[in-house]
Amino acid sequence: MKLFQQMLVAGTAFGLIAPIAAQASDTMNLEGISNYSSSESKSTRFDSKTFSEELATLKGRVDGLEAKQNEFEAGSFSDTTVMDQTVVFTVGGAEHTTSTTGTATRGEAVRAQYSYTMNLNSSFTGDDNLYIRIKTGNAGGWMSEKDEGGYLSSSNTNSDALKVDKLWYTFPIGDKQTVWIGPKIENYYMHATTPSLYSPTLKQFTLGGNGAAYGASTNSGLGWAYKADNGLAISSNVVSQQNTTETGFATKESKTSWATQVGYTQPQYSVSAIVNYKSNGWTDEYFSTTNGLSRASVSGSPTSDSVNIGLRAWLRPEESGSAFPSVSLGYDMSDVQYGPDASDSTDMWFAGFGWNDMFRADDKIGVAIGQPQKREDETTDPFAWEAYYAFKANDATEYRATVFGGQDRNGTANDDISGAVFQTTFKF
Repeated sequence: MKLFQQMLVAGTAFGLIAPIAAQASDTMNLEGISNYSSSESKSTRFDSKTFSEELATLKGRVDGLEAKQNEFEAGSFSDTTVMDQTVVFTVGGAEHTTSTTGTATRGEAVRAQYSYTMNLNSSFTGDDNLYIRIKTGNAGGWMSEKDEGGYLSSSNTNSDALKVDKLWYTFPIGDKQTVWIGPKIENYYMHATTPSLYSPTLKQFTLGGNGAAYGASTNSGLGWAYKADNGLAISSNVVSQQNTTETGFATKESKTSWATQVGYTQPQYSVSAIVNYKSNGWTDEYFSTTNGLSRASVSGSPTSDSVNIGLRAWLRPEESGSAFPSVSLGYDMSDVQYGPDASDSTDMWFAGFGWNDMFRADDKIGVAIGQPQKREDETTDPFAWEAYYAFKANDATEYRATVFGGQDRNGTANDDISGAVFQTTFKF
């Protein structure tokens, strides 16, 4: 908002100067000045009344400027509110092969999408924070297909409608504890330990593999975290999918995720483990096969619940620009209660590698591979990957080129995907 105020002041100041300059040019006679300098004309005496009219005009304009500035400040954000915005332009193409012979049976034309995000952070005590995220976008086709492996981290499917995407309030308890509460929040925003350093293009590679253990959904939630000075951290949080249903928060009728994480972090490495209990058939779509995300129960039994365990670790070099990359690893195990014995468990693995400042300052190279969450009775070996190069044109603009693919990605033999995208990200 300060930039806008400066623009307002500059524009008004220019408005003050321009008329005076114009008046001076209209009344000034250069030929007369030349003649005067060569003659013995009588000198002119100046006193306090000489520029009285011009000074009165100037004072009036300054008073007007101050009035406009006061009017602007009356309607501006609070001094404790900070706003930042992100716009992402994406163009890319993908192709699926779905036949038993491996020939292309469903091609995708080149698609283009955008997403817009506004983040508002307000503090009332200096230590607390009210967070509001407003978002929109027009993603469609393979860019929004969660179980096919093409869903992008930047994708938004609000169809050009601005919506409140996240909303929560957080405050500290002492020096080491933090509490979250809000009507629109996801579990992973309330974890005390960062599970992965890898910065993905595809949504499936977030959080060290976005499967059973870390898979989340935006809804009502609350959480608590403790961070010790020695790097130990513990957190526990609950999110319940009840905003658009008749069920209550964390009741036996609502889908609920209760996640507890323990981690240990030092500047160059981190290890963590999470247990996430999910009830009433909660599914996880971003890094799963079609069967792997299902939580089917035996006919006549209660709706399926699941116990999901996730292990995460990351390691990074002391200095950027090293040939040794940062390494992020993830492994999930899931057990579905009330499910058939032959199909009641799933697993997932992930590995992500990142290099920074390799060819120029602030550039990034990323490579990720992994097996999507699959059920134990699946006979295929699904696999997914991506590789990208990103660099900053300036502090506010980043360009990223990515290629990606997957073999038997959704658990069906010869159901493959391959594609490429180019993204431009503006932050301001």
